[in-house]
Amino acid sequence: MTPEGYLEAVKERLDPFLDGALPPAEAPPEALHGAMRHLLFPGGKRLRPGLLVASCEAFGGGRVQALPAAAAVELIHTYSLVHDDLPCMDDDDERRGRPSVHVAYGESTALLAGDALQAQAFAVLAAAQAPADVVLGATRDLACAAGSMQLVGGQVEDLAFATGGADEEARVESVHQRKSAALIAASVTMGARFGAAEEAWLDRLHKFGIEVGIAFQIADDLLDAEPNAEDGDEPCSLVRVLGSERASERAESLLNDALGRVAELGPMAEPLRMLARYAVRRNL
Repeated sequence: MTPEGYLEAVKERLDPFLDGALPPAEAPPEALHGAMRHLLFPGGKRLRPGLLVASCEAFGGGRVQALPAAAAVELIHTYSLVHDDLPCMDDDDERRGRPSVHVAYGESTALLAGDALQAQAFAVLAAAQAPADVVLGATRDLACAAGSMQLVGGQVEDLAFATGGADEEARVESVHQRKSAALIAASVTMGARFGAAEEAWLDRLHKFGIEVGIAFQIADDLLDAEPNAEDGDEPCSLVRVLGSERASERAESLLNDALGRVAELGPMAEPLRMLARYAVRRNL
């Protein structure tokens, strides 16, 4: 199966689950519930849920048992995009080929829709039919990844990023680790928990996710950079700091390190490795 085929298969299971996990668009207040669904459907590639499901399957778990965790990750990811697009953040008017939520529904409704998506993520995860220690561990993984030390803190640092300085490369990677990679790492560890992975694997898989996540962000910045240019518009970008060639080499190095961490898992982990390669090598 191709990476695209695997993600589509996950999406076919996940989207009906997500649809049932949210209030209908016509339920009052209609504007809020419409705004919550605006970016979630038809949604993106569902890479993070795909990585979560693949990690679960790598340890012998099933796709259906991973759905609540996969839905929770996608709800958190979508909330972060809704808030990132706000005028007080990145001020983007378009997302996934359609108007951003704040353009379609207004800024205050978009802000509240993001809040509601975040709350719903933990409600969905709490209702998962799994052992209590699995649900508790996954909840902790997701909460930490979404909090002030990771995703939210990374966004703060990204907004305030100042170019220049001897430590610029390290500062950029630090933002990428928190803003982008933390949720990818949480996806991988959460999936492993739902697949009943041994505790010893969780730290290794977290590092795998961080490495893949930073490399994924570099790949995104390479896609955003102008053709034949050595820098993009984004100040907090390794493409700007290192240039396209060296940034590509850094992404490939991180990917190779990540793949080495899961090499001994064997054939059952091939979808996880496949998605990691796909995430990073889209344009390398």
